[in-house]
Amino acid sequence: RYQIHTGLQHSIIRPTQPNCLPLDNVTLPQKLKEVGYSTHMVGKWHLGFYRKECMPTQRGFDTFFGSLLGSGDYYTHFKCDSPGICGYDLYENDNAAWDHDNGIYSTQMYTQKVQQILASHNPRKPIFLYIAYQAVHSPLQAPGKYFEHYRSINNINRRRYAAMLACLDEAINNVTLALKKYGYYDNSIIIYSSDNGGQPMAGGSNWPLRGSKGTYWEGGIRAVGFVHSPLLKNKGSVCKELVHITDWFPTLITLAEGQIDEDIQLDGYDIWETISEGRRSPRVDILHNIDPIYTKAKNGSWAAGYGIWNTAIQSAIRVNHWKLLTGNPGYSDWVPPQAFSNAGPNRWHNERVSWSAGKTVWLFNITADPYERVDLSARYPDVVKELLRRLSQFNKTAVPVRYPPKDPRSNPKLNGGVWGPWFKEDEKKKKSDKNKGVNKQKNKNKKKAN
Repeated sequence: RYQIHTGLQHSIIRPTQPNCLPLDNVTLPQKLKEVGYSTHMVGKWHLGFYRKECMPTQRGFDTFFGSLLGSGDYYTHFKCDSPGICGYDLYENDNAAWDHDNGIYSTQMYTQKVQQILASHNPRKPIFLYIAYQAVHSPLQAPGKYFEHYRSINNINRRRYAAMLACLDEAINNVTLALKKYGYYDNSIIIYSSDNGGQPMAGGSNWPLRGSKGTYWEGGIRAVGFVHSPLLKNKGSVCKELVHITDWFPTLITLAEGQIDEDIQLDGYDIWETISEGRRSPRVDILHNIDPIYTKAKNGSWAAGYGIWNTAIQSAIRVNHWKLLTGNPGYSDWVPPQAFSNAGPNRWHNERVSWSAGKTVWLFNITADPYERVDLSARYPDVVKELLRRLSQFNKTAVPVRYPPKDPRSNPKLNGGVWGPWFKEDEKKKKSDKNKGVNKQKNKNKKKAN
């Protein structure tokens, strides 16, 4: 499902927020368990944990080993959200994995865990393994030996990033070797996918694409990926069709011969034939996002959106070759690699984007101009109107944003020094009791259910 259909269309889930992927959203591992798969997760969760019901083991995974937050130290697995709000963040299933706190770099530690899972499972029985490596997210840390090949890179952040990626490459190789060693490989599909573009301030590079992580420019949303499998019909081919992360859910459930409930409103498509046989994608559009809370563009208006859409709102949509952005699309420079020296951004290499006064709508032909250099919104007003109408239609189906304020009870100090579920069922019950006119019989039933 698109973000607008989960309520998570604004920013990310913060460690101190009482928020998680809504419990009525069926997950991929839940659907695969229905058809006999063992399901295992290793790595970064970042879908919320304020209640026990939000934890990976409650959302379809038989086992979980990894972190609950969006980032943390690669060696100590420690994370501070703000001064004095700090805690440990490494889990085995539902408990802090203190016994694993032995200074192993997370990329290598997660790979070892994957190898153990594969060694102990029967390769004749189906298995779904989701590995969400922490790399190459900040903080930029890597074991010393991986720096040797990158001494020629002057920018220290870029050098660290390259070292982290070299270690990640080795990890992917080691997982593949384990699949071969334990007898899975011939009947496996390996999907490698990223969640967003790079962060130039932290060693990343999207050059020659525009913008960075956290923006709706191509540099923020166009990610590389590959599918590797002996089961592919066309091997070694490049797929340039429209593919979106929401497509993995129906694609993998269908491949596993699972059932997709007819009443689930999906935004994804089954794209297996697109990837495996080179057929056209069933997808003609991608709603990149509509974020009604993001800082409004000062000059945005309904008039600028032809009375169809308020262009103050941050949004982006792709339809066939066309891409439309409205509102405040975020940092929009083209940043060549090495543009940031150790002393900070080197403006000689950084193309400054001069904001044309009052602009809140952009239109690009992404096939012809993937670098988003030629804005066509003035030349093709009819296309702009058509895409604004599509945005408006999508927006009618949006659910309210879930972005609650911080909860002081989330402080790890109150939880044995660990980031973990803090919201107790009985507290929720007390609150509901306070509500005026509560039906006592309902409460009795609730107690029974608890």
